[in-house]
Amino acid sequence: MDREDAGGTAQGFMVFAGGSIEALFVDPAVHGQGFGSALVAHALMLEPQARVDANEQADNALPFYESRGFQRTGRSERDADGRPYPILHLRHPGKTSA
Repeated sequence: MDREDAGGTAQGFMVFAGGSIEALFVDPAVHGQGFGSALVAHALMLEPQARVDANEQADNALPFYESRGFQRTGRSERDADGRPYPILHLRHPGKTSA
């Protein structure tokens, strides 16, 4: 899924498969303008308990996902390709009843 600005220019995109956000990228020039949040909201509409893995070294990823309700479920010392890049595993708890 991609997210466009008012002029129709894509400002970000997300790859969502099997209940997991596999990739989420937003043009740094438009960070903080809601494009990433809209993409995550769409993923949560499709799968309220969506998962995402975030590179621990990406200083903006963890605060972004946690501020949208994702919770840490684990950590791996290496990425999926076996490289020494620590990965944080997160899952959204889904909607809770009030």
